[in-house]
Amino acid sequence: MPVVAPLLLALWWWPPVLLLLSPPVLLVLSYSPRSTSPTSTPLHNSRLNHLLLDSSSGHIYVGGVNALYHLSADLQLLSWSKTGPKLDSPDCLPPIDPSYCTQARETDNTNKLLLLEEQGEAGRSLIVCGTVLQGICEKRSLQNVSQVMYQTANPVDTQYVAANDPRVSSVGVVVERKGVRLMLVGRGYTSKGPGGIPPITTRRLAAYLSAPAFSHEELGKLVVGSYSEYNNQFVKALLHGDHVYFLFSRRDMRNTREYRTYISRVCAGDPSFYSYVEVPLDCSAGYNLAQAAALGIHRGGHALFVAMAAGQASTPTPTPRSALCVYAMAALDRAIQQAQELCYTAEGKAPQGLDAAYIEYEVSSTCLKLPQESVSEYPCGGEHTPSPIASVQAVYSKPAITWATQITAVAVATEAGHTIAILGDRSGRLHKVFLHANGTGALYESVEVDSESTINADLLLDSTGHNIYVLTERKVCSVYHNRGSNKCTWKQECVRHTQPHHWLWGYGRDRQCVSIQSLDPAIQSRYEQTQLFPPLHPSASVLLRVSCTYPSAPWHQARTTQRSRSESSRLSRRSQTSGGLPQHSCGQQAQRASKEKNVGLRCPSVWREQRPGLSCVESVSVRKVSFTVLQLPTLSQNESLSCAFGTLPAQPAVAVENRITCQSPPPQLLPPSPWGSDHMTLKVALMFGKVTISHTNITFYDCKAVGRLNATSPQSNPVCVCARVYQEPHGLDPRGADSCPCLWALESSPLIPVGLDTQLSLQGRNLDIFEFQYRVKQLEYLAPVYLLRGSQRIDSAPHLRLQLYDCSMGQSDCSQCRAVSEQYGCVWCGGDVPGCVFNQSCFRGVIDACPPPHITEVHPLTGPLEGGTQLTILGSNLGQRYQDIQEAVTVAGVPCRPLAQAYRISTHVYVIVCELQPALQPIAGPVLVTIGSSEPGFSEHNFTYQNPQLTHISPSKGPMAGGTRLTVHGSQLLTGLSTDLQAFVGSQPCRIVNQVSDTQLVCRTSHSNQTAELPVSVLFGQKAKKIVGNVVFHYLEDPVITDATPVESFYGGGRNITVSGQNLDVVQQPMMAVLFEEVGSVAVRQRRYSHVSARNILLNSTMATRKAPCVSLSSAQMTCPSPSAPQGSRVARVWFEMDNVHVDFESIRKAPFMYHPDPELYPLNREDQNSPIRFKPGGVLAVEGKGLTLAMSRDEVVAHLGDQECDVKTLDDTHLYCEPPEEQPHGVDHTALPILKVQMGGLEFNLGSVQYDSGTHSPVPLEAQVGLAASAAVVVLIVLVVILMYRYGNISPDDDGGDDFKYSVCRRKSKQAMRDYKKVLVQLETLEINVGDQCRKEFTDLMTEMMDLSSDVGGPGIPFLDYRTYAERIFFPGQRGAPLSQNLDLPESRRQTVEQGLAQLNNLLNNRLFLTRFIHTLEEQQNFSQRDRGYVASLLTMTLHDKLQYFTDVMKSLLGDLVQQYVVKNPKLMLRRYGPRPHGDLCPGSDSSDRWIDWTETVVEKMLTNWMSICLYSFLKEMAGEPLYMLFRAIKYQVDKGPVDAVTGKAKRTLNDSHLLREDIEYCSVTLTVLVKSGVEVQPCPVKVLDTDTITQVKDKILDQIYKGAPFSQRPSADSLDLEWRSGQAGHLTLSDDDVTAIVQGHWKRLNTLQHYKVPDGATVALIPRSQSSGITGVNQIYQTGEKTPMLEGEEEEGLRLWHLVKSSEDPEIPKHRKSSMRERERAKAIPEIYLTRLLSMKGTLQKFVDDVFVAILSAKRPPPIAVRFFFDFLDDMAEKHGIDDPETVHIWKTNSLPLRFWVNILKNPQFVFDVQVTDSVDAVLSVIAQTFIDSCTTSEHKVGRDSPVNKLLYAREIPRYKQLVERYYSDIHSAASGCYQEMNSMLTELSGSFASEMNSLVALHELYKYINKYYDQIIMALEEDTAGQKMQLAYRLQQVAALVENKVTDL
Repeated sequence: MPVVAPLLLALWWWPPVLLLLSPPVLLVLSYSPRSTSPTSTPLHNSRLNHLLLDSSSGHIYVGGVNALYHLSADLQLLSWSKTGPKLDSPDCLPPIDPSYCTQARETDNTNKLLLLEEQGEAGRSLIVCGTVLQGICEKRSLQNVSQVMYQTANPVDTQYVAANDPRVSSVGVVVERKGVRLMLVGRGYTSKGPGGIPPITTRRLAAYLSAPAFSHEELGKLVVGSYSEYNNQFVKALLHGDHVYFLFSRRDMRNTREYRTYISRVCAGDPSFYSYVEVPLDCSAGYNLAQAAALGIHRGGHALFVAMAAGQASTPTPTPRSALCVYAMAALDRAIQQAQELCYTAEGKAPQGLDAAYIEYEVSSTCLKLPQESVSEYPCGGEHTPSPIASVQAVYSKPAITWATQITAVAVATEAGHTIAILGDRSGRLHKVFLHANGTGALYESVEVDSESTINADLLLDSTGHNIYVLTERKVCSVYHNRGSNKCTWKQECVRHTQPHHWLWGYGRDRQCVSIQSLDPAIQSRYEQTQLFPPLHPSASVLLRVSCTYPSAPWHQARTTQRSRSESSRLSRRSQTSGGLPQHSCGQQAQRASKEKNVGLRCPSVWREQRPGLSCVESVSVRKVSFTVLQLPTLSQNESLSCAFGTLPAQPAVAVENRITCQSPPPQLLPPSPWGSDHMTLKVALMFGKVTISHTNITFYDCKAVGRLNATSPQSNPVCVCARVYQEPHGLDPRGADSCPCLWALESSPLIPVGLDTQLSLQGRNLDIFEFQYRVKQLEYLAPVYLLRGSQRIDSAPHLRLQLYDCSMGQSDCSQCRAVSEQYGCVWCGGDVPGCVFNQSCFRGVIDACPPPHITEVHPLTGPLEGGTQLTILGSNLGQRYQDIQEAVTVAGVPCRPLAQAYRISTHVYVIVCELQPALQPIAGPVLVTIGSSEPGFSEHNFTYQNPQLTHISPSKGPMAGGTRLTVHGSQLLTGLSTDLQAFVGSQPCRIVNQVSDTQLVCRTSHSNQTAELPVSVLFGQKAKKIVGNVVFHYLEDPVITDATPVESFYGGGRNITVSGQNLDVVQQPMMAVLFEEVGSVAVRQRRYSHVSARNILLNSTMATRKAPCVSLSSAQMTCPSPSAPQGSRVARVWFEMDNVHVDFESIRKAPFMYHPDPELYPLNREDQNSPIRFKPGGVLAVEGKGLTLAMSRDEVVAHLGDQECDVKTLDDTHLYCEPPEEQPHGVDHTALPILKVQMGGLEFNLGSVQYDSGTHSPVPLEAQVGLAASAAVVVLIVLVVILMYRYGNISPDDDGGDDFKYSVCRRKSKQAMRDYKKVLVQLETLEINVGDQCRKEFTDLMTEMMDLSSDVGGPGIPFLDYRTYAERIFFPGQRGAPLSQNLDLPESRRQTVEQGLAQLNNLLNNRLFLTRFIHTLEEQQNFSQRDRGYVASLLTMTLHDKLQYFTDVMKSLLGDLVQQYVVKNPKLMLRRYGPRPHGDLCPGSDSSDRWIDWTETVVEKMLTNWMSICLYSFLKEMAGEPLYMLFRAIKYQVDKGPVDAVTGKAKRTLNDSHLLREDIEYCSVTLTVLVKSGVEVQPCPVKVLDTDTITQVKDKILDQIYKGAPFSQRPSADSLDLEWRSGQAGHLTLSDDDVTAIVQGHWKRLNTLQHYKVPDGATVALIPRSQSSGITGVNQIYQTGEKTPMLEGEEEEGLRLWHLVKSSEDPEIPKHRKSSMRERERAKAIPEIYLTRLLSMKGTLQKFVDDVFVAILSAKRPPPIAVRFFFDFLDDMAEKHGIDDPETVHIWKTNSLPLRFWVNILKNPQFVFDVQVTDSVDAVLSVIAQTFIDSCTTSEHKVGRDSPVNKLLYAREIPRYKQLVERYYSDIHSAASGCYQEMNSMLTELSGSFASEMNSLVALHELYKYINKYYDQIIMALEEDTAGQKMQLAYRLQQVAALVENKVTDL
């Protein structure tokens, strides 16, 4: 069992109703605990936060941090369970996998919900929900909480119940409706974790169909538009009647935006939350934040008691000012019903016309005007009623009681018709408040429960209402009254409650229980049975003669002799009363004497603790004790009372009215006094039978113990005077108080010199011989005086002190001795050993003149000429008083004025401090001190007057914030005391920070309020101020940092951070700093403070700081190397330190600076790291690694091979490519071979040595070698393909619903075919290996170019389309004048009417029945074309865009109908968008993009396409957009590097063999210098083009370079500009594609190129606006925004045909013997053998970018988009519903719905997402990649054969890998289980509000009406034939629309 934890205290509590008397037992309320020691239960050291009471068993359940406890009713531990900590992160979804969730840590599990399930599947259970694992819940046994009855190992998103943040509230309540157990939960908003969890949800407590337990799937929920805005802070969830109430606070989003409290109500069985209504609660005087609440009875009805607090300003933080407000439940229900009624029937308007109710939470609904009976017919709402409803009017209440301490808990009890509120507060106290009928309350009792913790809101009364359980953070308390001990009972049980004092109501101070008011006497002697009255003896004055001897040892003894004198008249007189009792005791005499003579009189007893009521004399009379009792009940004749003293037998008591007398116990029965005490306290109780009515305490003192105590306590004070403490040795009288010795005054002088017999006179009584001893080495000592009797102390007087002194102590020289005060009589005594003694003790002669002064030390030894420096002189015999030295000191001949206050004569040395006076010139000399007429004393060292000089300062400027390290240079700066040096800049101090040298001092400047030029000065001492001549320090504006990039670094540091801003050069040494905590310290701290939130812990002892100096490049820029930090440490803060200006990095970029693990670079030769690798010149060095780009870019990496640089060309996460020199570099550090070293910031990697191949280079170029090798390999491939072609059978397509063909061969040939297929793959692999080197060089060049885009990626540099344009291109592809960009063209006279009709049409479309009948009717029409289907679907998407949740539900319903249709046909064909053309249209060598087309789509399928586009827009921008854009740019860059035919669109660099430019075109690269005008300046810009480019192509490339990263729509078109070639000042030639110089050959005209104009490399050109008269146009035509298509082949120009690189009618040379065979011609196109290497080279270069796009789309490392999970779950449900268990069918559905319906469209048309231009040559490459994506998503096996297109041969090796990626993506979504419905709804709600304004809904409605008008009769007929439609009058409402929109005559 664990160690004992916080104690569970059982406290006594008095109940609301108190006293009664019932024979034969009298019950009285007692405030005493039942036992003195609290009961404790061993628990863990856990913070407690929830309490639950099982009323049926009385057991208690306590939830805490990482623990759960089960206690009995008397708080005994029955069972417990550990619930945490657990590996978790709020950013990750469970189950937690550390490999995916790297930020996961051991996290405390704070209990958030603790509820009781009464009737579960396995009986009653305990529901427990915590903060870890996204707040999932579990069920535990009520008998043993460590037994888990239900727990999910793989929770889905609908099972996330409680808040995952301990600071965010969660409340819940369990209800049962129609046999179904439900849990309604309210939770606040959390910024981390899965978004979209509603504030209020309904959860099933048992699994139902596919929904698991605790899921809110298909159940009621409160959906809101903005979760962060509607951050409800829940306080309580209550079940009352048939409704559930939630109490919470949040901002008033409608009006003031101030925080206020609300209560909401929902029907307990409402499955859709249609009944949700909320009203605000108003508690006057600014109490606006609910803290706790409880239901109770008040004024005969149910009421809600709410503890309110006043908020701090406009925040949700409560202040201590609190109040209790009471709201009648009937009033709350009336307010809720009124708001519901107004929103149902009056559009939310009050009778006065003001808004009284409205729709809250940004939900697209409005208050309606339904029939008046709607509220009564639909009390819990319906689908047609508005919700959620909020009331404008608040329910008001006045505070019943206010409080200065924050109230944190409320409980309510009702007794005898009275209401008692029990309140807990923040200070740990519990209060009882009586509530009057008028609504006010009054506090009448309080008790402290836990002074160190707050009372928790879970304040629970047991089933009897008499006991209350209190929870604090440390303990659980049972606060109750003990009826079993007959303390008190209830009025109804009291037989005599009508008699006086037999019962009273417990409230009110004026009505108290039976209590003892007084006790007489309260203090007694334990020995005397009768009180003696001895005669008063006269006081005696005692004269003591004290003889003292003072030996050499420090032990002194004094003996006194006593002689009596007559009593002094000054002593107090004693008188007696008639009864003989003395009026004054000895102590009282002392007090009177003290007042009369200022002397004290004390009794001889000594006490430690003063106790009032103790007397110096004892009481007399019989030992009787009298009680005065209040509220004593009347007794009958046979009833009596008794007294009990402690545990002694009770004594009979005599009662006279309210006074009771008892006999005190005999002395021998009294228990002894405690050890070390002179008294004892005994409890005396008033008893009625065995019942204690009341009790008090009586004290018995023991005077015999006083002497013993005095002996051990010499510094004690008097306790009492007793008669027996002083025993005369001969038994003489008197006895008693007057026999005690007393001492009260001192008559002689208190000064007593040591060593002489001195007479001492004391005043007192009964004095005897005493001794005095002291042992102190000091001049004087105040010694106490006390009397001893043997070893027993008799008396002392604390005010009496003898002042003993010893002249020899501390007087080491003559001057010190003579300086002693004259009253001591000390003199300097001569002799062999002179010394200081008392004058009467000097027998060797007194010496009047002292020796001359002796100086031992002087400092400082230098000072300024101006003086003012304080000089300290140490020595002896330096005078006796200040007057002796006032004019006695000179320094180097200059007087030095001593300071009186600093002159000291101590035990060992004199101290003289004097102030130097000015000197006329530098001079040196000794220090002289002359005392009187004695010889002067000289110092051993000379003092020097100096004149320090200041020459210059550095730096000369600094920020106004100060902190600049200013160095002042000069000479003789060590003048005077270094502590007296002060530096100033102007009047501002400059704090000296370093040790000052003689030539310089360093100080830090102070803050300045303004910029200024101020002189620098140094103050030496008090008067010497030196100024740096002709030099000022400039206070300049503080540096401001506006940007810092990059924002991440490796732990190794050293990454250059470029900092931009203003005034950055003001700072002398800027720094970049990091504060971190090392891994070990973090682990220790987590273990040590596992119970405390890590957010609140900052252990400075484990924190460390590292800094790195920055370099200021200019006032606007500086570079800072990132400081290093230990690997894996926790970085707490990163900032820039610029003198006193500290700027946090997070404040600059609004994001923290991130540290990543250091990268890993593997050795070049991983097999043998000591051996060099062989390198062939001309290639690149490839280095493998890990995590290379986490915090580093290519430009920042530096690589060296030997003594030369290796040019880094490419850097990605796992590879680094660098190009070494052509010749082998020399080694460094005496190494023979060069070693490759890579520098990444502060990290350096030694990767091994490199040895160049020494063989001679082949004269054949590399390209030729590659070509020859590839050609040879291709020849082998041709032979294999030809063999395959002639050996095996014909091709037949297999239409199985897939996207590709399956080929069948003869069964007997299948094995041979497989072998041939593998050979083809081997040949392809060989070809790729042969072109590998070329691919690497191409890839390196491409990556170099692509790295220039890094600054664009992730920011505005990616030209994303705005949502409106994106939607327009997706919804209406290829259409101009789409409805999104149109306006409603109507005459003004008709506009209002038509818009009214369209609004009614919009309402009709919001009716699901109408919408589905409308769509089905349209699709049944034969002339409703495919284009019409897509158009109507997009119009519906626009119209319902603001209700996407409704749109989704309709789409699901229609898809369900579609599934039903295909199930009876072929389910694999459903949703197929792309499929093969009919067999006759398919050409083996055709473009792959032509192999798949759009099949006929239904309206719902186009709706699905649009829905996916809407839901995945954010995913496109945030995840897939960047790699897709990089792929597009990479393709464009590669294509433009080679020739592109401007007429046919064919290119040399492509992936598409049908768009491959097969001819060998000779071309070369040309760099043009383009003059670009920037403002008024013209700047040259180099642009690379080809000499074979047409002029338009050149203009396009120039525009691409100038407007890199800019949206295409924002740049000028090439046709609007002319290209002008400039040579010299006068040489200007306008170039164009077609002019008079164009070459015409027959009927062919060639377009002009740079080669045609002979434009040289480096030529200067400029783009100028095209003149209006210019008739020259480019060849290219823009058919659609973003697409550029080349001129078609058949185009003619004046009878001439245009051509660029090849003539379109010319075909490649084909052997004559094969020209007759068309099939052979196509096959020749299908396999262009000699060009295959070009395609492979292009493919290898783009491979990384293709992979990146596919991985971004299909990544399994991050959660897929919610929409994808949601829709895939829907398809799985449909398959399960219709009994489809074929996984291939479901795979096809998913493929057809997402990859082929959305992603292929995006891959093939990047202009749908980006503002770019897609040329035909780029589009051809994208078509091949899109086809590869399609092939990867099919389930059929991918094989290549004789007729396989080259495009498929290219990716034959990659497609199986891509297939695995798709299958894993589908599998992960499926295995994640269902449950994202709520997230989906939340996202749809957010999307509805975000983009609804972008949709032109009126135009869309008008366009839809055109279809209604076209098929009006059919639609009307379909609506009239539908029974449900008839009830809703849908046809009638449509006729109303028609009448309004076009004045159609209807049957209305």
